[in-house]
Amino acid sequence: MVKTITILGSTGSIGDSTIDLIERDPAAFKVVALTGNGNWKKLAEQARRLGPAMVVIADASHYGALKEALADTNIGVAAGPEALCEAASLPADWVMAAIVGAAGLKPTLAAVERGAVVALANKECLVCAGDLFMERVRACRATLLPVDSEHNAIFQVFDFNQKDKISKIILTASGGPFRTWALADMAKVTPAQAVAHPNWSMGAKISVDSATMMNKGLEVIEAHHLFGLPSERIDVLVHPQSVVHSMVEYADGSTLAQLGTPDMRTPIAYALGWPQRMTAPTGKLDLAQLGSLTFQAPDLLRFPALKLARAALQSGGAAPTILNAANEVAVARFLAGEIGFLDIAAIVEHTLARLPHQGAKALDDVLAIDGDARRIAKAVKNQSAAAE
Repeated sequence: MVKTITILGSTGSIGDSTIDLIERDPAAFKVVALTGNGNWKKLAEQARRLGPAMVVIADASHYGALKEALADTNIGVAAGPEALCEAASLPADWVMAAIVGAAGLKPTLAAVERGAVVALANKECLVCAGDLFMERVRACRATLLPVDSEHNAIFQVFDFNQKDKISKIILTASGGPFRTWALADMAKVTPAQAVAHPNWSMGAKISVDSATMMNKGLEVIEAHHLFGLPSERIDVLVHPQSVVHSMVEYADGSTLAQLGTPDMRTPIAYALGWPQRMTAPTGKLDLAQLGSLTFQAPDLLRFPALKLARAALQSGGAAPTILNAANEVAVARFLAGEIGFLDIAAIVEHTLARLPHQGAKALDDVLAIDGDARRIAKAVKNQSAAAE
């Protein structure tokens, strides 16, 4: 049977990899909808190749250009946040949720609400609104397949029928490009250096999160919601080779791991083919050539973002929402050259201290908290101001 597909965030790196897999076996897939943020030219090119029923550009200022680019086709064109939700609501067997940031929350929920199989590549759905999101997943009988390489690895070796026999899960982290740098040198890091990840090919925001290790903190929160384990049973190990993508430790002393080359097409292919496995054009491991794999505990002094994320998870309520919103703003400001690399975590800490952490009861509450955190994070001038 042909599997129908919607890709939310098709113009990003995850979207590119998903389309690469689909185009290698076009008889097996039919694309229903594609969405992008502002890159209307790329979205139009993808639409011409894949022939979806609908394309959506989130930035409505590009609607006219996209509409004109596809004027000679039968593809429906729409724009704006509500249109993203409309695309997610179209009947499709499988939805890739790859919109970066809190902007992906509503569209992903729209896919969940109709009980879709959702391949989740958006951390923020679970970080910002984990309790609300997972409640809707259960209530609507949606299927959630994690796409982050770490959570996908855990999903592959996590025995849900014997969850009581799982001691802990272990997320691995490359450590980013600065794992051995002195703090004085990290203070001088440029955006170009921060986005140059040593192992993975990712977008700028995710690459900076890897460099600060905030991505691993967000993944701890995400894992808590995906697998129902408390923070103290979710470990993090720095593994520079990025070969062991994560592990599950069982009560009998067994530790099961998923290994692979650092290529996002592997976890995407697992989710795209699920519950079967499909062929992917990824490189195969040569363990003899690798020779050795190393692991070490993360340095929380050098990477305070990981500590902040754990504290936010333990605090609960609105704390993870505040953490994520402040981080998104701080990373954007760093990439724009407004603040230094070490200011990112300082701004997040400052914002967490400024806002109450009581929990959200509805999605609108989450969005309101998110907006408050963004306003505070945007107002902080620098690291010294954040410390005041």
